[in-house]
Amino acid sequence: MTDLFGKHEPSAPLAEQLRPQKLEDVIGQAHLLGAGKPLNIAFKSGKPHSMILWGPPGTGKTTLARLMALAFDAKFIALPAVLSGVKDIRDAIEVAQVTLQQSSRHTILFVDEVHRFNKSQQDAFLPYVEKGLVTFIGATTENPSFEVNSALLSRAHVYVLKTLSEDELAILFDRAVNHALLGLSLSNDAKRLLIGFADGDARRLLNLLEQTKITAETEKIVDISADYVRNALSYNSHRFDKGGDEFYDQISALHKSVRGSDPDAALYWMCRMLDGGTDPLYIGRRLIRAATEDIGLADPRALQITLSACEVFERLGSPEGELALAEAVLYLACAPKSNSSYLAYNKARSLISNDKSRPVPKHLRNAPTKLMKELGIGHEYRYAHDEIEAYAAGENYFPNDMPDVKLYQPTTRGLEKKISEKLAHLRELDKKAKKDL
Repeated sequence: MTDLFGKHEPSAPLAEQLRPQKLEDVIGQAHLLGAGKPLNIAFKSGKPHSMILWGPPGTGKTTLARLMALAFDAKFIALPAVLSGVKDIRDAIEVAQVTLQQSSRHTILFVDEVHRFNKSQQDAFLPYVEKGLVTFIGATTENPSFEVNSALLSRAHVYVLKTLSEDELAILFDRAVNHALLGLSLSNDAKRLLIGFADGDARRLLNLLEQTKITAETEKIVDISADYVRNALSYNSHRFDKGGDEFYDQISALHKSVRGSDPDAALYWMCRMLDGGTDPLYIGRRLIRAATEDIGLADPRALQITLSACEVFERLGSPEGELALAEAVLYLACAPKSNSSYLAYNKARSLISNDKSRPVPKHLRNAPTKLMKELGIGHEYRYAHDEIEAYAAGENYFPNDMPDVKLYQPTTRGLEKKISEKLAHLRELDKKAKKDL
């Protein structure tokens, strides 16, 4: 298309050309849009309500907001949180007021990436949402429980959108091919590869198809094979946000796979994170945590092996150093498990935080001066190495008025089985020593 000056206007991206214009055209989100489901009912009610659409990129958040404006004959104002400030919010509210006065039309105020607004920006919506001047629709890829103010969150329903399945993406693929790629022939393998690259993201699939079309037309190629797609598109196919929910979900899956003694799953999640661009040393630090929290004294070598793996990575770098981390992941997953150290530490911290400050008993204090010795400090301390089995049976190492506490309870797994047996033996020596007093 050309304007009055003969200049060509850029054509809209394929993703915009194929944006659904009615609810029936939306692909996916059946749990929200199917008959009797929440958003389906909302559309039919004719009464818009404020909401937050939470889901990964390319799942239809913007599309649903636009369709609501059409369904309710409302003015649609879109604010990208990345580029907008309080002034833009005020301007949007002013437009909403004028629209209501002049045409009696309601306004839907759509904020994309609402999690990027700070507290004061989010608070700026509240009075107008409460008054009903605007219906607020926020879109976010981040968990709104952490990223959206509680005041705003309490005034909006949260709807969770899901990534599109391969079957749903296949429907979108065929729709796009019939709309814009009629001159090209894509093999089934190429179709599967592109759908895999899209990783559940509708917009990504359409962008990939557009790139494929441009590349093929430039090279005058009609038949598109999977090999051609691989060569033409240098693309990381996995969705991963280093600072978002996807990141924390995957590191959680890695840690829980190690704790659950599944070496295959643990290695899978580690490689998923590496593929997504995670700092390998971050993974190493999480493995150190797993070694201390979930294995502990059941296998003390686990911590040393993990520390060594981190050191190897620091020396070799990527990708060679990543093999050491893989070895550590496999070792931790296969190691006997115990959280006894973790539980004992937490019990001790809780005990101390809720207890008074009890003095150190005199016999446990150090007495470096003559005066301190004359005061009885350090008197009657029993040097364990001079005792039978190098153990001062019956000795007390807690404050004198301390009630009997047991913090560390070893398991019967791995090395802790021997530790448990050793402690049981020492407790018997304590009982015997107290009887002999």
